[in-house]
Amino acid sequence: MSATTIPAATILIVRDSPHGLEVFMVKRHHQIDFVAGALVFPGGKVTVGDGQEALRQYADGVEDIDTEMHGVLAAAIREAFEESGILFARPAGETELVSGTRLIELASYRRRLETQEITLLEMLQREQLRLAYDRLVHFAHWITPENMPKRFDTHFFVAEAPAGQIGTHDGRESVDSLWITPHDAITDRKRWNVIFPTKLNLMKLARSGSVATALDAARASQPLTVTPWVEQTPDGSVLRIRDDAGYEQTQALLKDSL
Repeated sequence: MSATTIPAATILIVRDSPHGLEVFMVKRHHQIDFVAGALVFPGGKVTVGDGQEALRQYADGVEDIDTEMHGVLAAAIREAFEESGILFARPAGETELVSGTRLIELASYRRRLETQEITLLEMLQREQLRLAYDRLVHFAHWITPENMPKRFDTHFFVAEAPAGQIGTHDGRESVDSLWITPHDAITDRKRWNVIFPTKLNLMKLARSGSVATALDAARASQPLTVTPWVEQTPDGSVLRIRDDAGYEQTQALLKDSL
């Protein structure tokens, strides 16, 4: 009997740089029970608070979003803020996202949200903010293989880093952070541990040379759900994904993918 899937969300936060397109990534703490020590995109589990219907009144771009995706988008923004310090929200009545100066004033909420001392809705109400669902573009949808003891149903989004906001890891779940090109994150295996789903989504992102092209490419394609499975071959156990998912690589030796 397979484990029940846990809804989760993550954001590929991207920016243009002299080196090309860069993405913000964090290194997981070595004692975390899931992908310990790996280089990942900021993200995490959907909580009950993320699905509060009242949050819809504090979100832009929510008109055509169903109840399930509403919670996923809220979780993506909350988790990104907790883990990176980057907040996809705007002051009520404004079009631009919160400034770097305002972000400093909001920094204490990162830990308070993580410890559930305060809900996302309460933060938005107190600070008169609105979630910027309209800045997130659906990028991928992965579900952990059925044979795993802990399974996540994860939606990936891509979004341009808000102007003036500089990412920083939280020092608890993540112990390092950096802006890096997708190519460098994939190829420097001596320095970075990148698991199979992260690698494939970095490869997908690497097709775009700028933020604009990455967002356009994401808007132009509807992500297919990817649930990897394991096959036994003469070379050993192989992790496979569906061939039509839009990835350049569809398999890897299991020992090299974790």
